[in-house]
Amino acid sequence: MQARSRTIWALLGLGLLLLAVQEFSWHAMWRGLYGLGGDAATQGRLVGTATSDLAIFGHMLAGGVVTILAVVQWAGPLRRRWPRLHRISGRILAPLALLTALGGLIYIALRGTIGGPVMSVGFAFYGLLMALAAVQTIRNALARDYHRHRRWGLRLIVLALGSWIYRLHYGLWFGITCSMGEATCRLGSRADFSGLFDQIQVFAFYLPYLLVLEWWPVRKSSD
Repeated sequence: MQARSRTIWALLGLGLLLLAVQEFSWHAMWRGLYGLGGDAATQGRLVGTATSDLAIFGHMLAGGVVTILAVVQWAGPLRRRWPRLHRISGRILAPLALLTALGGLIYIALRGTIGGPVMSVGFAFYGLLMALAAVQTIRNALARDYHRHRRWGLRLIVLALGSWIYRLHYGLWFGITCSMGEATCRLGSRADFSGLFDQIQVFAFYLPYLLVLEWWPVRKSSD
């Protein structure tokens, strides 16, 4: 009875997470698709060479799909009840995550980021970690090393949710600072992403979550 109750609550939580990410995911996919189609209004300031356009809008399109699939992969009850769904979605997620990472890295190499060197370093490191996690997840699955496959898969899920977490952090920060008054509204954030909060954010949307993920098994084993 308790196991069934935990499963129900877990599915409800994952359902809420899926609802939370779907708007971001659809927007990313829509902008990526229209950007690849050459829509000038969609491309905006991101427009550049044919290679950089393909990189950034392909990054958006693949990234939107990856975000949704990350939630599916995270769902333990779904994995146990429908293991085939887990395998199929994983075979889509990992290669798309690799493409997402490579697209972002190519764009940064060609055009940089709006926030300058700090943002470029933070986002590039994020992309490198995602590419590494995608490759290691696939490699360990093929080697049937399921313990390492699961660990790298969890890292990949955290990184796949990173773009959504980045925007979530901004929403929470703006909500808190703006509710305190006009003088504090958007404190530490600037239009060119050069504020203190902006510079912290380029690392804070993924590194703390990865550190918690690495710490958790250590804590569990020492209990």
